[in-house]
Order: sequence, then structure tokens, then C-alpha cells
Amino acid sequence: MDITQIQTTVLFRGMSTAETNDALNALSAREKSYRKGDVLLLAGDTTDEMGLVLEGSVTVESNDIWGNRTILSLVEPGGFFAETYAYLSNEPLLVDVTANENCRILFLRIGSVQNLSAEDTSSWQKKLISNLLTISFHKNLILSGRSFHTAPKTVRGRLMSYLNAVSLKQGSTEFDIPYNRQQLADYLNVERTALSKELSKMQKDGILITKKNHFKLLTSDF
Repeated sequence: MDITQIQTTVLFRGMSTAETNDALNALSAREKSYRKGDVLLLAGDTTDEMGLVLEGSVTVESNDIWGNRTILSLVEPGGFFAETYAYLSNEPLLVDVTANENCRILFLRIGSVQNLSAEDTSSWQKKLISNLLTISFHKNLILSGRSFHTAPKTVRGRLMSYLNAVSLKQGSTEFDIPYNRQQLADYLNVERTALSKELSKMQKDGILITKKNHFKLLTSDF
């Protein structure tokens, strides 16, 4: 377990090495590796552990009984998942968490912090609670962002919304996105064939150039 890497994550921000070790011990930290396609958490189950991605990536997705998949977010190294469910512990998951590639995950029993009283809250525990709030606020931004991108009625509108947001975040009109074509279609809640067709039209219209997951936006008024 790489303490230095763990200390760079939001959850352990501001903690000394000693505090980080205390936190890891108190939260029953355990590390586990998964192969691409493995299901880490399944909708309907409960969990008392949140996950920190140390290596690789996972997708948080909704899979209904008819086989429709909607990707809600991609969690990359340093990112977290299932923190809300772990904190509540008895709340059934409404999503699946799947290995997007071979990955290494650190699991933490975060629910134990809610049992602390003001008198027995140590320095690392106060920092942990504050950092959990930061993570929660950031997740709200991610989810609201997806809602914004899926609001347009057309495939082009959804693509434009998403690509514009990525461009603003990256500070560049040329960038890579973390999704392949199928994943992007699932994220935007559109059919893959419709998405590929629209991307071809957008290239012909001089709006963008794309190859695989690389994009270059050619106009500022799209």
C-alpha cells in the first residue's frame, strides 16, 4: 500500500503520514485487484465500504432489467465511488460498479465516522469528515453535468454540450476523452450508431475532427 499515493487523494488531503496510517487502520483499509469487466458492486446489494481507485478505472453505471446501460461516471486513479452508500450502509445500491480496465482498488469502511462524538474526534477524523464533504460536492457537480449534457433532445446537441464542457475543463480545443464510442453513447444516453453517424456529419460540417477518443474542435460557435 503506497501511503504517498494515498495522501495525494482528496479524502486524505491535509493529513500527515501518521494521521493517514491511523485513518487507514481505523477504516479497515484493504486493497484488491480486478480484471476488466469484473463487477465490484452490484445494484440491489448493500455495502459498508467506499472505494478509492489506485490504478486503472471503473465505471458507475445503471443497468436495467431490459439490458439497457447508462454510464453515470468514469472513476479514474485518485477518484472515489460508493461513498454515500458506504456511509448509509443499509441503503441498497441503485448502480453497478464495473472495472473499465484492470484496476487496483482500496476499500475503506467509511461508515464508522458517523459514530464519533465531538469529544473523541481526533485531528485526522475532523479532516476526513471535511474531505468527505468536498468529495460529495464534487460528485454533485459531476451528476449535474451529466444531466446538463443529456438535456438536449438531439444527438448533436448532447455531443456539443459534452465536448464544450470537456474543452472548457481542459482549457484547450484539442483533447482526449475517457470514453470509447460505446461508452460515450451510454453516457449521453443515445444509440451508438446514431452517435457515430452524427460525429461523421459534424466532421463534414467542419465542426470538429475526431479519431477514436481524440477530438479537435474547429469552431467556437458550435
